Amino acid sequence: MRTIYLITLSFLTSFQIINCQNISDWRPEHRTGLSDESGLLKSWPENGPEMIWLNAELPTGLSSVTFGNNSIFLTGINENNDVLVALDTIGKIKWQVPYGRSWKGSFPESRCTPTVEGNRVYVSSGSGDLACIDANTGTIVWSLKASELYKGTFDQWGIAESLIIDENKLYFTTGGPETMTIALDKTTGKLIWKSESLNDSPAYVSPILIGYSGKKLIVNVSSSYIFAVDPSAGKIVWKIKHLDINPQKAEVIKCVTPIYHDGKIYVTGGYDHGGFMLRLTDGGNNAAIQWTDQVLDVHHGGVVLIEGYLYGSNWLSNNDGNWCCIDWNTGAKKWENHWKCKGSIISAEGLLYIYDERSGFVGLVRADPEKFDLISSFKISKGSGPYWAHPVIHNGKLYIRHGKALMAFNIKSN
Repeated sequence: MRTIYLITLSFLTSFQIINCQNISDWRPEHRTGLSDESGLLKSWPENGPEMIWLNAELPTGLSSVTFGNNSIFLTGINENNDVLVALDTIGKIKWQVPYGRSWKGSFPESRCTPTVEGNRVYVSSGSGDLACIDANTGTIVWSLKASELYKGTFDQWGIAESLIIDENKLYFTTGGPETMTIALDKTTGKLIWKSESLNDSPAYVSPILIGYSGKKLIVNVSSSYIFAVDPSAGKIVWKIKHLDINPQKAEVIKCVTPIYHDGKIYVTGGYDHGGFMLRLTDGGNNAAIQWTDQVLDVHHGGVVLIEGYLYGSNWLSNNDGNWCCIDWNTGAKKWENHWKCKGSIISAEGLLYIYDERSGFVGLVRADPEKFDLISSFKISKGSGPYWAHPVIHNGKLYIRHGKALMAFNIKSN
């Protein structure tokens, strides 16, 4: 869970999330994948850190876990619906509730990581249904078939968005001919505003909320664009077509949450799309391309920024990829190394936690721009299906999900 304190805006020119609410959501902290945990193990035993508990009977899904009210939250699929599951602190199910229609196409497993604020949990389903759920009881406070109501459209894998809570608003990307992004009252689900339409479908991206030059921006990626929305009234302030950056590549799957730092936004997409850096201009009302790269071409495992360098794994094929490091300021490759397969990545205390998506190895790597420096690794032996859920670190525990299985490992040094 995060606590973020708002500093008077007059002292800030470039800042990350501007939100003083207690929120636990996708890729903490602030959707960067950089945990603020400390006092963690700097190496692991040969067979990995101690497994504290295992629950191997969960609804299958691809979401990460979030936290609040002495509970652990995740989503799964149950027949035709996505379900929200609440676990106690030792992994036992407290309650579960269906909240929206699941995706009916390929890879129907739930993808949304719950967003927890106080006594409320906010979720989206694979078919674009939204719900606000009581964190203590599992009672649905309100629900909305948002994509259907606002004429939203889908690419071939449905919706994978984890929702943003910002003061009294909840943001969601419908896409389609009527609007691109909507803002709802988080307490009632009533519409506050809807943006203009880009006549485009959502990608499989969870957007970020940033602050720049004294204003907020929602930065998001759709099938055809990267774009920014002013959340005060829902105006799309700038948009850039992917094909204008890389005209040689068709517009296909894009799953990676952008990374923001110091007025710059990094976007990557897999399938040989490569990546690119945007620089905000004109007080955030425009963005310009600063550089492009063809190395850190991330499929869906995320990236992390540590001391001026980006780390992640690239796409060589759907079944293979290398681990990479590039320079944040220039896009220059520092190294590219093959280890198991591509996968997801998070970080804490200058160490990378990487989760190979093909065979389920978890690695501990020193974040070094000069070399891939593997310290320890172990293999996940529970669960089934692809190893696509991103790891999470919370209260000295490393949470790893694999299909119906969720495992908690003790990585506290004392």
